Amino acid sequence: MAILAECPWCHKKQSIRNRTCTCGNDLMAAKRTKKVRYWVSYRLPGGKQRREPVSFSIEEARAAEGKRKAQKYENPSILEKVPAERMTYDELAAWYLNLPSVKAKKSVFRDRQCLQNFCDMFGSRIVSTLKPMDLEQYQQTRAEAGRAAATIDMELSIAKTMINRAFDNDLVNGSTVKAFRRVRRKLKKAANARRRTLSLAEYVRLLQTAPPHLKAILTVAYNTGMRVGELRTLQWQHVDREAGLIRLTADMTKEGRSKIVPINHHVKRVLEELPRVTHHDYVFNYKGEPIKSEGGLKNSFRTACRKAGLTCGRDVEGGIIFHDIRRTVKTNMVNAGVDHVHRDLILGHSLKGMDVHYIAPSEEDLKQAMDRYTAWLDAEIQSVDQNVDHDRKKG
Repeated sequence: MAILAECPWCHKKQSIRNRTCTCGNDLMAAKRTKKVRYWVSYRLPGGKQRREPVSFSIEEARAAEGKRKAQKYENPSILEKVPAERMTYDELAAWYLNLPSVKAKKSVFRDRQCLQNFCDMFGSRIVSTLKPMDLEQYQQTRAEAGRAAATIDMELSIAKTMINRAFDNDLVNGSTVKAFRRVRRKLKKAANARRRTLSLAEYVRLLQTAPPHLKAILTVAYNTGMRVGELRTLQWQHVDREAGLIRLTADMTKEGRSKIVPINHHVKRVLEELPRVTHHDYVFNYKGEPIKSEGGLKNSFRTACRKAGLTCGRDVEGGIIFHDIRRTVKTNMVNAGVDHVHRDLILGHSLKGMDVHYIAPSEEDLKQAMDRYTAWLDAEIQSVDQNVDHDRKKG
């Protein structure tokens, strides 16, 4: 029985007496900063060797080693009943989805569905028995069932995240983690990234066929790049009319940071025309009630697209989805000459590198960037309207 130290760089398990790992990194420095994970290594009654992760503390590792020594002397059979050897994937998924940090995620419904699909095949399996070939079989089975490569990769990615969290909490062993690491993605990174944008002509046609509540949302989305979730949860308390800004709080945005969105004259007109209700504070309503459902706009958006002669759908050739408007806005901002810092901040995208620390545009800077975008947009819309009038007269 022994205590092993895991190198935080190459993950090799080795004697705690080693001062330097074979990969060349300083283990002593890593130990001082609590980066070295300690393992207890021992043999089961049948002769099989087992390694258990303990913690990043050598004192706790020594205590765990002493416990295992006592168990081996008093009741050797109990060593065969550690959690990693008896927990099933159904039980592990229930543990993971009940974690406070997971339940607080905005995408927890997606995690729950993906893990359900995974557990439909492996739910009754002992966690430690899963091998890379089993995961490859899962990929093949899901593909034969007609699931897209991106969907399969997402399901395995969420399952892998669950396994890593379980490993950090000493619920699974390292071999299970390795099994998930060895499985290759079916889809190359960004290979399925959408490229669809909404032309101004398509936008104008969509506005003409949209019902009033959707028309207001489309107008604000096309002029600000706000996400559909941000629009659905927008309340009047977030609208600063005096400053001409929409102030989104951290809990409203996908990135978990507050965001300032300047209001141009198109958005201002929409906000002035929207009716105010007395029993809630939401800006956008349908028949007097807030649009709280995740898919609350899907039906009206699909119907408006059909009436406008536009193909709707993520998996349809040339189809559009609501989120394409956000991509369109950022593309249009590039064409309008808005620099990358201002367009990233308006849309809520993270700045890169040292820009995070050294670039801090003022609210007035963001409003000027929005003015530049609006001037370009107004000129383009006017051009589209002139072409429509010309075609009408010619017809």
